[in-house]
Amino acid sequence: MTTDDVQLSGVIDQLPLGIWVARAPGGELLFANRVFREIMGIDARDDVAVGAYSEPYGIMGLDGAPYPEARMPFVRALEARTSVTVDDIVIHRHDGRRVNIRATARPHFDGDVITHVVIAFADITAEFEARARQREAEERARQDERLQAIGTLAAGVAHDFNNILAQIRILASMLRIREPDAARVEDLVRIEQSTDSAAALTRSLLAFGRHPAGNAVRFDLDEVVGGVVDLVRRTFERHIAIEHWREAGAIIAGDRSQIEQVILNLAVNARDAMPNGGTLTFAVRTLEGRAPAPLGAGRWVVVEASDTGGGVPPELRPRVFDPYFTTKQGREARGTGLGLATAYGVVQAHGGIIEVGEAEPAGARFTVYLPAAAPVTEPRGARGELLHGRGKVLLVEDELPLRRALRRALEHMGYETIEAADGAAAVEAFREHRGALAAVVLDHVMPVMTGGEAFKVMRTIDPSVPVIMTSGRLEEALERELRALGIERVMSKPFALEDLSRALEAAIAHGP
Repeated sequence: MTTDDVQLSGVIDQLPLGIWVARAPGGELLFANRVFREIMGIDARDDVAVGAYSEPYGIMGLDGAPYPEARMPFVRALEARTSVTVDDIVIHRHDGRRVNIRATARPHFDGDVITHVVIAFADITAEFEARARQREAEERARQDERLQAIGTLAAGVAHDFNNILAQIRILASMLRIREPDAARVEDLVRIEQSTDSAAALTRSLLAFGRHPAGNAVRFDLDEVVGGVVDLVRRTFERHIAIEHWREAGAIIAGDRSQIEQVILNLAVNARDAMPNGGTLTFAVRTLEGRAPAPLGAGRWVVVEASDTGGGVPPELRPRVFDPYFTTKQGREARGTGLGLATAYGVVQAHGGIIEVGEAEPAGARFTVYLPAAAPVTEPRGARGELLHGRGKVLLVEDELPLRRALRRALEHMGYETIEAADGAAAVEAFREHRGALAAVVLDHVMPVMTGGEAFKVMRTIDPSVPVIMTSGRLEEALERELRALGIERVMSKPFALEDLSRALEAAIAHGP
């Protein structure tokens, strides 16, 4: 080898591309530079040729299968007799790393005869991953559009349904309070509990429509997961093993019942994926740093639900959160619906994301990222008894049956009640009874004038009267907006009469 040859070899070694040269037509190795060896993770092989490249070098396609020997860049360049570029190759290196490459093969001619093929290899892993993230972002945006359409309808239904539930709960509470028979009291308590359960379902609908119900508290997510694990251990088939890897202090802020429903939906989904038995594993951990896009850096609480079922093929993963989408067939498809779609909406409404991937050694893994919150410092208070008071209360509610039920409840508590059916009528009644009102119970969603608009006018008339705002669709953004107006007391329908009585007592005692 001449000095010039040595210098040329050194220059080629410094190129930012992997260079591989082989004889034509057999494909025997002539030369490979340093970057080629770095990309492949091994030295160039001089004992392989055309028809036997895939296995020694770990050359695979994007689908994970061995790359077809007949489609190798070397072979394509020979067939095309011109330069060809291939970017669907993934090198499965012996050290476990996966490298996406773009290979450009160019034949070298001696007259009309191809004597060699030179291939330049570029590591495009970062570019490939960036494109994948972009596709995921675009798909997530499309999912958002699909879910938003159904979510808007669901939120409207949930709002109306909450008003019906509020009426049922108030009437049941009134009957319970006056009922001397213990057996009937027990029945009425069951009705109240049933309305609470139905309200939890409507909160799921609200979350599905990106409208969290607003009952935000701080709680340990690991305790919620533990409660679900205890439940499914008692109710799932015995051939499914349930494991729980715990981390105490995983505090988040949100609607506890909604998050509990997310965990339960993931458990049911895993059970359905293992009809012949397997293992469902929940793992809770905290993460300080960067979470997957679009979340970024911060403090996160992470829940992973892994199963040993058949897994979710990569091409179907973008659709698993679609409403009513299922990979099941025939009779097994019964019972599918809004489970994962609702979970997706709840998690996103709480400022997080949910992803699906592969579990090890087999199965599917759903990973939920939620913003971490400060530790809980105060325990939740007990509900207590119905409190009685005195004074004149302006009740503003556009739903006549609910308004009548609330009036009966307020009068039972000892309050003189004035009714208004919309925001404009409420302002007129407020002005008429100025100076005589002890409090206002004001619905937010009403015709003519919303509760928020009516509140602003009331404040200009008499800012000393406390206001309790109620809503059957109390989303987090709305609650922040109301509190920014100065409304400190906000209640989500349906609510317990005991809670309303406590809110009124506190409002009248402490003012606006």
